[in-house]
Amino acid sequence: MTASGHIASFPKSARIQASSDFRNHKEKGERLAKGCLLANWQLLPSDSFSRLGVVTSRHLGKAVIRNRARRLMRECFRLHKKEFLSEVDLILVARKSIAKKNFFDVEKDFIALLKKCNLLSE
Repeated sequence: MTASGHIASFPKSARIQASSDFRNHKEKGERLAKGCLLANWQLLPSDSFSRLGVVTSRHLGKAVIRNRARRLMRECFRLHKKEFLSEVDLILVARKSIAKKNFFDVEKDFIALLKKCNLLSE
């Protein structure tokens, strides 16, 4: 539950899990890096819904660090997905600098990245 009393969820239907989806987005989607995040995305038709895929490689550090990075990126997406200008499949790749950042720094990089990608309004 969040501070406002709403139930916080991130259902499986909002996740990109298939390796073919990751590969297609890497090949056909757009790509941009900002701060501790790198984004691959493809715009979707308006009748679909936004989904998120998360990539954390072993160069980030041990499993504790990689899991924390995944949680931070998923939470940023969950909090801001209603602000997207259009529906999108978004894949976030954690960069090594994410290990030293707190949630607010990651969220700031996330918002700046999406504004630069024209996925969030200025």
